[in-house]
Amino acid sequence: MNEIIRDDLESICNSDLDWERFKDRTVLISGANGMLASYMVYTLAYLNEKNPHLNIKIIALCRNLDKARARFSDFLNSPLLQISDENILNKINISEDIHYIIHAASPASPQFYGIDPVGVILPNVFGTRNLLELAREKQSNGFLFFSSGEVSGTADKKVITESEGGYLDPTDIRNCYGESKRMGENMCKCWHHQYQVPTIVVRPEHTYGPTLDLNNDKRVFSEFVSDVVNNRDIKVKSDGRPVRTFCYISDATDGFFRALLKGKSGESYHVGNSAGQMSVGNLAELLISLFPEKKLKVIYEGRGQDDNYLENKNNIRPMLSTAKIEELGYRCKLSVRDGFYRTIQSFLK
Repeated sequence: MNEIIRDDLESICNSDLDWERFKDRTVLISGANGMLASYMVYTLAYLNEKNPHLNIKIIALCRNLDKARARFSDFLNSPLLQISDENILNKINISEDIHYIIHAASPASPQFYGIDPVGVILPNVFGTRNLLELAREKQSNGFLFFSSGEVSGTADKKVITESEGGYLDPTDIRNCYGESKRMGENMCKCWHHQYQVPTIVVRPEHTYGPTLDLNNDKRVFSEFVSDVVNNRDIKVKSDGRPVRTFCYISDATDGFFRALLKGKSGESYHVGNSAGQMSVGNLAELLISLFPEKKLKVIYEGRGQDDNYLENKNNIRPMLSTAKIEELGYRCKLSVRDGFYRTIQSFLK
């Protein structure tokens, strides 16, 4: 296994969380190939490796079996890891008990919002319904839904809490993602209220790390990492002023598990780095400064007319307050500088 990923897993597993809650339990994870969910699969598989008595069965749902076998190659020999391509848009038929469900299946990159908005909406609405019904049928102990900071929309405040939502225009095609995540959140609340399904929602900020897909992920921070890894000057396709908040994946993964294991059912939790806010331009300059021997430059240019990437036009989006999850003991360990250095090194190694 990549040594940086292994170090991350060691850090996550050494946290103060009660991993015994997963002992002899089955955890189903949708979107398991994704950047965020794959770290949760890694964490549970690594826990089994470190502590065989835990006996955690992992059902990893994904669309691309070959990609999953490559991503989880270090754990394929384990009888406790089951990889499946079952489609969550259909009724899910699993005979065994499912104790925890982690629903992270959803296209997250704005490159998909303009070319396949229906494909963005479906897993967040119909997929969420099917998994909530599965949790209801199995009387699961926990259901974790991956929402997004996008649900915050536009707001006048610099920092917002989980209960403060901004405006999203439902007639803007880009909001297929934010609106469907909002609906998914409301569905979790309703299933909890009406059927007592123990749902928890997490809203991650921009999360990055060694599981970025540098070939297909067109989000700006992923493209910046790809440029540095491949010795290319960074091209910023804007004026560089948009400000975003960035969180390294091991910190975020701790937050996701912390919300699932220690959070209050029916509630939502922001997961991010309160010290990780930075403009896109400054991020580009930071990344080239980490590897001065490459002698890279930052070049500012606009997007071409045929570019399918639908940008968020809000230069400064409200920062998500992490005070609520910090009450559960959440703390970020890595700065933006250290996190991106680890990320780039993981690909160079």
